[in-house]
Amino acid sequence: MIRALTLIALLGGGSVLAQQSQAEAPLRIAVDVDLVVFNVTVTDQEGQPVAGLRSADFVLSEDGHAQAITLFSGDEVPASVGLIVDNSGSMVDKRAEVITAALAFMAASHPGDELFVVNFNERASLGLPASIRFTSDAGQLRSALLPVPTGLTALYDAVALGLEHVGAGTRDRKALVVLSDGGDNASRWRLDDLLELARRSSATIYTIGAYDETNRDRNPRVLRQIAAVTGGRAYFPRALTDLSQVWRDIAGGIRSQYTLGYASSNPARDGVFRKVTVTVRRNGGRELRVLTRDGYFAPAATVIAR
Repeated sequence: MIRALTLIALLGGGSVLAQQSQAEAPLRIAVDVDLVVFNVTVTDQEGQPVAGLRSADFVLSEDGHAQAITLFSGDEVPASVGLIVDNSGSMVDKRAEVITAALAFMAASHPGDELFVVNFNERASLGLPASIRFTSDAGQLRSALLPVPTGLTALYDAVALGLEHVGAGTRDRKALVVLSDGGDNASRWRLDDLLELARRSSATIYTIGAYDETNRDRNPRVLRQIAAVTGGRAYFPRALTDLSQVWRDIAGGIRSQYTLGYASSNPARDGVFRKVTVTVRRNGGRELRVLTRDGYFAPAATVIAR
């Protein structure tokens, strides 16, 4: 039994124990058992977040077996968030709106959020200087978004880089916001491998389709897949002028999530994927939608070499 360690509650399912961070940590608790932690978005029929739910309002099951919720929080907490922004040639005429939307996102985010930027064309790279891993400064964020769009599109590489970097964040909740047309013609990563990486990560991914109907490279199916596998949402604004509102909606969604944790009734450490479902029992006559990842990979047994 592992004892006296600190659980870092993650944005998605996973059984994790890690040493305590120096960052603000309202969800960190000392435990002597493994916990599986999911962060959950509940929305109404209009897609607006629903607040005020209690632990007793949720029903959680793993592989069809009901689980007792032992960790619950509906409080707003800061997040580590990466903005993954298409910087290929097709984005030249959209750059001003993208920057405005990103700054609107920052204004609507939790004041304690730590942000970073991944710009990508045929190469994905971090937008902040090497000495700054995350920022809450609007000026630094704007500068990170300024490169002139050009070249091909390595979407999958960019999301993979974002998943790697957000994992180093000090906040309990983690998310990526991906803005692209969904096309990819330059990545080393394959889509199937990226989806597997995303499924194993703790970050929720929100995707935004930014393209004209005449864009031959657009691929909304890919954007939906990347979001769905992590319990996120895909957005397809009708006009560039709608981008700022979409990004504000995503910021509000991250802030309004619920965190649910439980000790699995299955003690096996077999490394296999376990299906998890979360539903809301009380809805006050309203039809509510629950968004979260669809499961997690169980921890694998540790083999000690002799």
